[in-house]
Amino acid sequence: MSTTKVPFSQLIQQPGKTVAKLDEAQQLRLVRRDGEDLVLETADRAEAAAAAMSVTTRLFVSLVKQDEGARALLMVLPEAFPWVKFLPTEDVRAFLVELVETANACAELDTLAPLETVVEAWRSTARIHADPELRARLTEPLDGTDYGPVSVL
Repeated sequence: MSTTKVPFSQLIQQPGKTVAKLDEAQQLRLVRRDGEDLVLETADRAEAAAAAMSVTTRLFVSLVKQDEGARALLMVLPEAFPWVKFLPTEDVRAFLVELVETANACAELDTLAPLETVVEAWRSTARIHADPELRARLTEPLDGTDYGPVSVL
């Protein structure tokens, strides 16, 4: 995908010229000094991306529901997420199911934020399995001390 970076102020000062750059690039990344960058793209492109996400997740859901498809996905999962190598086999399956179910729900809601949360949570789990010292500290029995209620931040 072709993305062109432009200062946000350029969009404000020269909207026609800036938007015309969408003919050359598929997206404009509007770089802001006082906040997160924004992305500008045509509605057709955004709708096509959402439709592609929806179709892709439906295919994955169908594959996971079939034994052969699930086995195939389990075999290629380490290419996309190399860290799954450190997860126990049952956790790799659980990650795949949660990933596909969440992707399917994300497509329905037109947001990808929950998908990132799922991947990061499982990556953290793999990190624990990969580090024997950390795993030992996190799985050792507690001494039974009650430190009281946890305050809400």
